[in-house]
Amino acid sequence: MTTQEKLDLITRNTEEILTVEELKDLLADKKEPVVYLGYAPTGRPHIGYLIPAMKIKDFVNAGLRVKILLADIHAHLDNMKAPFELLDKRVEFYRLELSETYKALGVDVAKIEFIKGSDFELDKKYTMDVYRLAALSSFDRCKHAAAEVVKFGDSPKLSGFLYPILQTLDEEYLGADIQYGGVDQRKIFGFAREAHPKIGQAKRGEIMTPLLPGLNGDKMSASEPESKIDLLDSPETIAAKIKKAFCPEGETAGNGVLSFMKYVMMVLAEDSGKAFLVERPAKFGGNVEYKNYADLENDFTAKKLHPEDLKKALARELAELLAPVRSAFEGKEKLIKEAYPEE
Repeated sequence: MTTQEKLDLITRNTEEILTVEELKDLLADKKEPVVYLGYAPTGRPHIGYLIPAMKIKDFVNAGLRVKILLADIHAHLDNMKAPFELLDKRVEFYRLELSETYKALGVDVAKIEFIKGSDFELDKKYTMDVYRLAALSSFDRCKHAAAEVVKFGDSPKLSGFLYPILQTLDEEYLGADIQYGGVDQRKIFGFAREAHPKIGQAKRGEIMTPLLPGLNGDKMSASEPESKIDLLDSPETIAAKIKKAFCPEGETAGNGVLSFMKYVMMVLAEDSGKAFLVERPAKFGGNVEYKNYADLENDFTAKKLHPEDLKKALARELAELLAPVRSAFEGKEKLIKEAYPEE
């Protein structure tokens, strides 16, 4: 694969890159750059996680070394979203579910390294760098950086202000050349690029992809059950939730169904060379196949493809895609209960 081919694969379906020129130079100069994606194991993963999973697949196929940070300390720092006593089980749950999800998407998980945050974030040198950056960072700057990620509330905890400092240092201590995340991470990424040189570290590249709109048209969130589909939901539950999803005929704005088709299902279809099938009665035009997202969106906006038919097709294909993930958790009820005792 040429440098340009790698660049095209790494940058497809991204929203912003800091910076493209730096990424080009990195790919030209380094045989196997390291990219990392961090997850704070708070709420249970949902189908919004499939967008970064697809990007992880691109990174692996482009020859990058991929590290997944299971950021247990971060999960507690963010307004204690993950209770301290549940962190180990949450990490175990995330590690299993993410690895099985990657497998379901056709990713070679042998090329992915999972790392627990507390395994290195408590080391002496790391801790000293936390203090160094804390001394150089104002409350206002840290709050601005973390505002879209951390829930500060009316009486913000000190821990939330440390969040961007730790995320900055993770780039250094994971040996990463690139950090990847959703566009909600942009301010933290900008903070990191400012902060590293202050303590003699190199700034990293940052890659961002869009966030998947929720089923109700807003941001998909693990804390809002009506907005999401859990990766372990049954086929019946998936179908019921998608049936109620916000998908107005002919409209694309805030349409989570179309966004999911664009960033996940149609990418899988195009990469596999297998068309996406929408089944419908002959009186409504009969079955139709789509080989790329542009054609599907054109038919949808022209009202040639009805939301109900698209939803049924998506529910069918998504349930099939996630079947191996559900199977991997059969007999794991104890782990699920230990990680999420209140659900």
